[in-house]
Amino acid sequence: MFTLSSFTQMQLHITIAELIDNAVDEIQNGATFVFVDKILNPKDGSPALLIRDDGGGMDPEAMRQCMSFGFSNKSKIAIGQYGNGFKTGSMRLGADVIVFSRHQNNMKLTQSIGLLSYTYLMQTQQDRVVVPMVNYKFDTSTGYLERLNDGEHFRSNLSILLHWSPYLSEEELLKLFDDIGNHGTKIIIFNLWFNDDGNLELDFNSDPEDIHIVGDIKKIDTHSASKIVNEGHIANRFHYSLHAYLSILYLRIPESFRMILRGQVVKLHNIADDLKYTEFVLYRPQCGSSKEGVSVTTIGFVKEAPKGNIHGFNVYHKNRLILPFWKVVNYTNTRGRGVVGILQADYLEPTHNKQDFERTSLFQKLELRLKQMTWEYWDYHCHLIGYCKRSTGDPGAPLNKRKTHGSIDLHKMKRQAMQENVTVAGCDQNVLTTASPTDQTVDQRIINLMEVQKKLLKECLKYEKAEEELNLKVTQLRRKTQEAKHEYDTLMAEVKSLGLYLWEENGSVAVPLVF
Repeated sequence: MFTLSSFTQMQLHITIAELIDNAVDEIQNGATFVFVDKILNPKDGSPALLIRDDGGGMDPEAMRQCMSFGFSNKSKIAIGQYGNGFKTGSMRLGADVIVFSRHQNNMKLTQSIGLLSYTYLMQTQQDRVVVPMVNYKFDTSTGYLERLNDGEHFRSNLSILLHWSPYLSEEELLKLFDDIGNHGTKIIIFNLWFNDDGNLELDFNSDPEDIHIVGDIKKIDTHSASKIVNEGHIANRFHYSLHAYLSILYLRIPESFRMILRGQVVKLHNIADDLKYTEFVLYRPQCGSSKEGVSVTTIGFVKEAPKGNIHGFNVYHKNRLILPFWKVVNYTNTRGRGVVGILQADYLEPTHNKQDFERTSLFQKLELRLKQMTWEYWDYHCHLIGYCKRSTGDPGAPLNKRKTHGSIDLHKMKRQAMQENVTVAGCDQNVLTTASPTDQTVDQRIINLMEVQKKLLKECLKYEKAEEELNLKVTQLRRKTQEAKHEYDTLMAEVKSLGLYLWEENGSVAVPLVF
């Protein structure tokens, strides 16, 4: 029985997300899906994790770098920019991983197989990391697959692969490419880790359409009504459900790309759709004299409020979730409870495993601003869900115990908000309370401005999605053109090898073309 490795501190669903990131990065190379499922190890029948995509694949050199520690060819615009997500992620999930990748570049088609095996390294007491790989090239003139660098080194690597992988022959290994197509990558993680109770950490049995994380289901100790709300909300489910986590992992992906988990397409879940009384808050962080970037936070109450105990901010970086439901204030009392926000902070730097952000001054400033934002939003909106802010600043009380604000108190609160330089998208102050008749016109204007901004944001997202889809179509058309050229060249080579004649109509005379 295997036990946890040195990567224990990494959460399981985040490690799987690291591998999903690599597939999403391949969208620019024409990837249309990533497929995640359970398969059985043919040697012993134990469960294994399969992740497959139809991206550009890896040539032998890219495969070598992927399987070796210390290499990365990811650009900074890629989600998986650090390049080590494959190694750390796969070894956190299981002791061993075997990778199959097929790559096509102009006229050259290669396929590679590599094994990263903790079992092999430990049982053979290796003093260095040995990663056996074998590579093949498809010969277009003969139509056969040929070994690259066939010799003692190739045969030694193949022998290690067959001994320590789930497959017993070279023919079995090559058959694993049958469902990859002309390009793509398949990852099989086997000898999955067990927890301290002797159970597999990945639970494939509780839900046939999902993969659960054993032991991460949070039981909420509250009243029955709130318990149902809390346990059923995605803020709780993402901790143990891979399906729930993948649904909020990205802000958006092209419609042509699908995440398929155990045969079911994962639909993106927009957390902003779960909110009511939403507002948009513009934040411009500053470091010294320079402005580092801009983020717009969508903030509101969860629809279930005041029932339930759900709160926190979901912080994305370059479209990818880094901090889900990040609790920036102490929610032991009612103040701030039920307030949820969503923002993208590209000016921050994620940690290498993308579980957090580096603790820079910009991060600390954002944390402070989100705390202020939470309290400001709660103080001026809590009456909408049955609470009011006491004059002493104490936590809220039920609506039936509060006093209605008069017009003087309302103006005083608005002046105070303006003096504190509270920023709200579409207006100058973050105030939307029960107004007296003299203020209804102002409040209606604020509401109208917010509605206009919502429409403009939707239009921007629509144009961004259209741009992504057009870029993807260009990439796909280029690839199809290359494949057609490759097929044409192959056919012409066959014609030449057979010494055939082609006839070209030249007016009324048939002219033979001899090769």
